[in-house]
Amino acid sequence: MIRSLLTLSLTLFAATAFAQNAQFVYFGTYTNPKSGSEGVYVSHFNAVTGELSSPVVAAKTISPSFLALHPSGKFLYTVGEERAEGSSTSAIGAYKIMRPSGVLERLNSVNAGGKGPCYISLEKGGALAMSAQYSDGTVTSYPVGKDGKLGEAVSKIQHEGKGPNKGRQDTPHAHSIRPSPDNRFALACDLGADKVFIYKMDPAAGTLTAHGEVSLPAGSGPRHIAFHPNGRFVFVNNEILMTASTFAWDTEKGTLKLLDTVSTLPEADRALKGLSTAETVVHPNGRFVYVSNRTHDTIAVFGCDANTGKLTLLENVPAEGKIPRNISLDLTGKWMVVAHQDTNSAAVFSVNQETGRLSFTGKKVSVGAPVCVRFLAAE
Repeated sequence: MIRSLLTLSLTLFAATAFAQNAQFVYFGTYTNPKSGSEGVYVSHFNAVTGELSSPVVAAKTISPSFLALHPSGKFLYTVGEERAEGSSTSAIGAYKIMRPSGVLERLNSVNAGGKGPCYISLEKGGALAMSAQYSDGTVTSYPVGKDGKLGEAVSKIQHEGKGPNKGRQDTPHAHSIRPSPDNRFALACDLGADKVFIYKMDPAAGTLTAHGEVSLPAGSGPRHIAFHPNGRFVFVNNEILMTASTFAWDTEKGTLKLLDTVSTLPEADRALKGLSTAETVVHPNGRFVYVSNRTHDTIAVFGCDANTGKLTLLENVPAEGKIPRNISLDLTGKWMVVAHQDTNSAAVFSVNQETGRLSFTGKKVSVGAPVCVRFLAAE
């Protein structure tokens, strides 16, 4: 069945002349009886027309909730509730990307070194992978071989701290970690501690070393982080308070300074309780920042001043589905795919290059509980 779907997908891929505008779109999902998902899915995307093919299974695995691509474009990595060989603990997995189909061939998996891995990223050289573990508030580093395989964990660092939100911030909850543009540092958001932790990276040794930290307003719950293309600013979405914070980034010293925090909601909805943000994305032109409001079911569109990092809320666009857990811009910056965890779908939006505003194209595909979206050049 999978092979026949892949054959059909590839036929459509060729028939619609994707050519140099062809991109793979990978979906990380939650696998459960309700969603019907079987693991990682792949679609083909036409960056000229905005057409997104129906997703097919790329690799069967348990709840690959977050994905990362190797800078070479040859490998893909997963975190979630996947199990390492011979182990009952959570793991991260490595896969080879098979072309031209985009399906994945399993390479290996290793213990995550902590409980509840929820995020993975790679440094720019592809020699070091890093994961964040939500349940026990740890971050871990792993060496990556030239063959794409993962080595066992080298560094494991326990976060410390808590926030005022009882039940959600009683302990640290590491939620993301990603490298700085100059590839010297890694920044990790911790929802429970209300902090961004800063680490020195040593790709050759496969290690992370504590370097510093910065606090956010109490009860913020920082979740995901993104750098401005100019390397001077960092944006963090705060899951609990439904805000977005701007930091100045000193690339030489490896330090952050909080500049401003703004709401991700329209003024009329800012008193609502129980909402949460999910993802932060910066447009390649640096003029716009996007945050998904997953329980408000909207995408917040911000204008960004490249000189000051100041964010101005322009609009809140309906996500066209429930719980927009993840959003991602395609490689041209002209399109956005929004993944809806609770409605088992993903929608395509066009991005106005002058205003940053989003317009739903009317195109949606079905995929079980999608919670991560990643684009990759297909050629």
